[in-house]
Amino acid sequence: MGAQRDAPAVQDPFAGPAAEVRRALVRRIAATGALEDHAWRAAFEEVPRHLFVPYYYVSTFAGYERLWCGDHDPDRRERWLRGAYADGPLATRVRDGRLLSSSSQPSLMARMLDALGVRDGHHVLEIGAGTGYNAALLSHRLGDALVTTVELDPEITESARAHLTAAGYHPTMITVDGARGCPERGPFDRIIATCALPSVPQGWLAQCRPGARILAPLATGLVALHVQDGGHAEGRFLHTPAYFVPLRGGMSVRASVPRSAGLPRRAADSELFHFLLALTAGSLDPHEALSLWQREQRPERERFGVTVSGRHQWAWLDDPEGPYAWPLAATGRDEG
Repeated sequence: MGAQRDAPAVQDPFAGPAAEVRRALVRRIAATGALEDHAWRAAFEEVPRHLFVPYYYVSTFAGYERLWCGDHDPDRRERWLRGAYADGPLATRVRDGRLLSSSSQPSLMARMLDALGVRDGHHVLEIGAGTGYNAALLSHRLGDALVTTVELDPEITESARAHLTAAGYHPTMITVDGARGCPERGPFDRIIATCALPSVPQGWLAQCRPGARILAPLATGLVALHVQDGGHAEGRFLHTPAYFVPLRGGMSVRASVPRSAGLPRRAADSELFHFLLALTAGSLDPHEALSLWQREQRPERERFGVTVSGRHQWAWLDDPEGPYAWPLAATGRDEG
């Protein structure tokens, strides 16, 4: 059952037309097989996404075009509102032509929240505040007091807080390096990251209760880890692909993935092969990765997993103790 929210901070002039397009979005997401949990469906039906993206950028041949709620042109305002409820990611912060922050594709968010497996009373840490929309969905489901979200950039933190207040939600928001987590608010039952990682920060495990779950984007996929204790966790990748803005701060995602140029088109054009390249970057060159990919009959993401054991962590195919395993990047400074 959804948590009670405060009255919105300001009157919303788009509330009526937004409700119609929001219902259409929920139907589209449900058609993909997501939102079977009625509590998450209620959250998507009731949280007004447009309040979290008062402006965003759409890619054009010339760069980026800005759409915003205050445009004097009614046709452009309508484009903005309909775009806010399209089932796609939205670029929300661009600097010098580089994407810094975005609002994720709603159907992907729905699949991630479902895979997080929250229950009433669970305390959740979100890494990466973004627009605040995902934190609002969590607060709707669990209540403000059980949701903590951290963000490195103070401007993004304050923007997300303003959006949440406008929508009537007040989770705990802290400006801090996401690789550190938030030990002062732990222990957590669930940690969800909305930014791409090179590996799992060791400090996160120490902030979790035994049996907790960590869901994080890694190598164009989503890995769901079961936390055994403060030093050990293991889990597999979900089926779905996932592309997120990299975590900034104490950790950084590898600057590049080995190129697939010169490889057979079947591999070069395969999204699953690029996942394997990203997962094994620094351990296998592209031709070795190709040999593995062909030998194992183009393995799906679900066959891959990650193990964290103390300061060591590795990705693997089929079996964490099997012949196919690759060390992941260093976890950065220890912030237990």
